[in-house]
Amino acid sequence: MMLRAGLKKLSILEEQFAETDPTKHPKMMVICEDTSVVPLVEEFLYSTGMSEEDVLSVHSGKKAELGEKEWAPVRERLFALDNHASPKVVVSVLMLREGFDVNNICVVVPLRSAGSSILLEQTIGRGLRLMWRGDSGIDELKQENRARIRHKLEPTNYFDMLFIVEHPNFQKFYDELISGGLVGEIGDDDTSTRAVGDLERIELKDGFEKYDFEVPFVVRDADEEMRAPSIDPLALEKSKYPLDVLISAIGKGDSFTSVAVETGTQFGDYRVDGGVMTATGYNDYLSRLATRITEAHARAFVTTTQQYKKVAQYPVMQAYKPLLIGWLNTYIRGRLFGQQFDPMEGENWRVLLLKDVAEDIAGQFGSLLVELQENVSVDTAEVMYRWVSEVSEITVRSSASVEVTKCIFEKLPYPTHGGGLERDFMAWADSDSNIEAFIKLHEYKHDFLRRPYLKADGMPAQYSPDFLVKTSDRVYVVETKSQSGLSDQNVLRKQRSAVSWCERINSLSPDQRGDRTWHYVLAGESVVRNNMNNGARCSDYLNISRLIEDDRGDAGQLF
Repeated sequence: MMLRAGLKKLSILEEQFAETDPTKHPKMMVICEDTSVVPLVEEFLYSTGMSEEDVLSVHSGKKAELGEKEWAPVRERLFALDNHASPKVVVSVLMLREGFDVNNICVVVPLRSAGSSILLEQTIGRGLRLMWRGDSGIDELKQENRARIRHKLEPTNYFDMLFIVEHPNFQKFYDELISGGLVGEIGDDDTSTRAVGDLERIELKDGFEKYDFEVPFVVRDADEEMRAPSIDPLALEKSKYPLDVLISAIGKGDSFTSVAVETGTQFGDYRVDGGVMTATGYNDYLSRLATRITEAHARAFVTTTQQYKKVAQYPVMQAYKPLLIGWLNTYIRGRLFGQQFDPMEGENWRVLLLKDVAEDIAGQFGSLLVELQENVSVDTAEVMYRWVSEVSEITVRSSASVEVTKCIFEKLPYPTHGGGLERDFMAWADSDSNIEAFIKLHEYKHDFLRRPYLKADGMPAQYSPDFLVKTSDRVYVVETKSQSGLSDQNVLRKQRSAVSWCERINSLSPDQRGDRTWHYVLAGESVVRNNMNNGARCSDYLNISRLIEDDRGDAGQLF
């Protein structure tokens, strides 16, 4: 009789939950006191018309019976229980010891002798998992249920309620829970309560495309790409310093104390210009000089290795560094001194370490780099698009929804507590002939529209705007707030994040954003209602209330 009662409740939940979300699959768990009862439970379940696919028996004895290899697919099936319609019933002996943890257990039937405790608290805890998450309408219904149960009233729906088909001998335990307002009783003749309360599933309406939103996301910003230059290093000016004078200036090896790694040659630790003079060989010199030119050609040379490392840590432009190294080598060997120069002969390359020589070379190539940076082609930004209609259905409460025309859905929800402003704003926008479309964003389903921001306590968070509103030439990102909430620090931080998002979209070419500009509006309740009461259009209010960036880059509201 207890098993029949459990199956009846399960069938009610299956049928009505499917109306709201076909991907939700409620399950029943039967807990047996020992393994000898399991085959009897299976036999009875099969007699009711259930197939072997509908019943999954899991217990320690079966694990030992099957062996590790055969047990693995059974365990995998068990832990995937939430994702599939079958099995519908799990039969277990003290499942608590099996490490079992799924969310869709809605009915528990504990089969035990009249004197058995069989860990009552844990048995209930096994089914206390949230099957329904992330839907504000369902969350409100669950809150209402808790309030009704506390007041000894029948629940209005069965979302995330656990049904236990229990023997009367264990009533005392449940009496304690009932007295604490944690459990409610329903009779066998209960047929008035719908499992889903007044929740409706609203799908995209016919012709929704007219009211859809195409939202651009910048995958890669527009780049100014330097065209590969054509430079002849042999056509550059030669050095004003004669080679023989320079060679005499560096003297012989007796004045040097450092060691060249490549050749073992000892030379002085010249402290010159961006770390160039700390080079340990000609190849190292070329690399350092090229890095110095590409990173800091417009700045004075630094005088120590430590300063050089600091400058070189964040390079500005190195796209053509390999080309530059080749040009430098060609210039030094064939043009710098007006004759062929072999830096690898003897200690010739140490001439290049002299400050004036290094600065002369860097000066010539630095000016070429400036020209190179001016010789650019603009590459368009790479943009991907998401559609609001990717969320093809939403759930709304009949008692907390607004019928709308200019939307991809025929109804939109609003919070039952404190949602009056959102409700009135939707009706206001829907009646404005200048507004082509609008949508109330679903915080969880439209997760691709969330914007990151840093909360006042320094913790990262995600922010989901309330509405998108579209006119002929603009898209408004709208956040409705009570008047007291406008000065909240986190609201202002969300505002800056949204304004920045709109600016990035507006940096795209008009054809990449549907020939519309994007704007953010923080809609305070008193201003909104004042405009409504004075007969203003919603589109006019949005137009004069949009946030702009002033010259300092701070967001400010015009009205």
